[in-house]
Amino acid sequence: MYFICSFLFCRVSRFYSHLKNAVQILKEYKAEEPFASFLKKYFVRSKKYGSSDRRQIGHLCYCYFRQGHALRDISVEERILSGLFLCSDRSNEMLGQLKPGWNDKAHLPVKEKLSIINNPALIEEVFPWKEQLSEEMDHEKFCESFFIQPDLFIRLRPGYENAVKTKLRDWGINFSEISSTCLALPNAARIENIIELDKEAVVQDLNSQRTGKFFKNSKLEASGKELKVWDCCAGSGGKSLLLHDLDPGIRLTVSDVRESILFNLKQRFAKAGIKNYTSFTADLTSLNFSKNVPADKSQISLKARRGSVGESFDLVICDAPCTGSGTWSRTPEQLYFFNDEKIDQYALLQKKIVSTIVAMLKKNGWLLYITCSVFKKENEDVVEFIRSNSEFELVEMELLKGYEKKADTMFAALFKRKL
Repeated sequence: MYFICSFLFCRVSRFYSHLKNAVQILKEYKAEEPFASFLKKYFVRSKKYGSSDRRQIGHLCYCYFRQGHALRDISVEERILSGLFLCSDRSNEMLGQLKPGWNDKAHLPVKEKLSIINNPALIEEVFPWKEQLSEEMDHEKFCESFFIQPDLFIRLRPGYENAVKTKLRDWGINFSEISSTCLALPNAARIENIIELDKEAVVQDLNSQRTGKFFKNSKLEASGKELKVWDCCAGSGGKSLLLHDLDPGIRLTVSDVRESILFNLKQRFAKAGIKNYTSFTADLTSLNFSKNVPADKSQISLKARRGSVGESFDLVICDAPCTGSGTWSRTPEQLYFFNDEKIDQYALLQKKIVSTIVAMLKKNGWLLYITCSVFKKENEDVVEFIRSNSEFELVEMELLKGYEKKADTMFAALFKRKL
């Protein structure tokens, strides 16, 4: 009996220690970098934690952030435990020891669990900017989605579909086949040592992959043998990789304002076997591209080329900088610290970029505008801004809702430049 009691005491003490450390981490975090990066550095400094301890403490912190702007009037400790309860879909040992009255109710819907913890907060308080959402958003379902960890989605590259699935099965990695090229895996799945990322498969969210249908639906009409495409805010290059796999014969140009991003993209393209492309850095908020810098010595800036490049692209993809609000279930600290003044700041930035890039389209060329935002000002309002230019006709637009699919929410609109 002594050994049983001693064991139970150690377990309970361990849980309280995890809770105490989570509180300390949250007090130190100032949102100056992604929380995942901050957490990794914290544990490097504090080497006393084992891998299971790190996972549990990190999970408690994320449970705290997932409540967004709800339940902010209670102590940090109580908010962590309420978050653990709200984010759990089954009983667990920590709840059983620290909140036994909640543990057997962990399977209930979030709204019912909110009433159990005797807090008048409504689910809608998680994301308090309901009136600013894009028109098709279901606010309540979107709020509920923050308590669920999204899946990890990968896109199978042409020729590697069967090989990747075989490798995953051999390693005992569970997955669901969303389509012939899209797999959903548990978010914690470690696949980087199992498959050759970017060569065999690309880590890419479900709705990011779905933007490929806009490429297909555009029915592009190239004047020559090669389709000239500019991914003007390329970032990590996910959309460019997708488009290349859909049409390997495209003549691809990529740009970003950050040279470091293009360096990483160059390495990613090398793994993917993409060699025939042009890259440059550019500040697209400037109508004269005054801050263009060559991405490397073999490339020239758009400023130097502009006289000959004007209206030269068949398709411009603008995956615009945005609040990223459609991805916050992956980075809930951004939901917690968000200031809605940023919506107007990003909307202005998006309009500046669009105003610059449209001049680079051919007559009858296509513009694909994409965000991972859920805010109307970044989505429908920018569409209306583009439509106000009589040269552009809206062909189709769609809010790609991910909150019921354990995926990101995105927005896409396809325009055609008239003769």
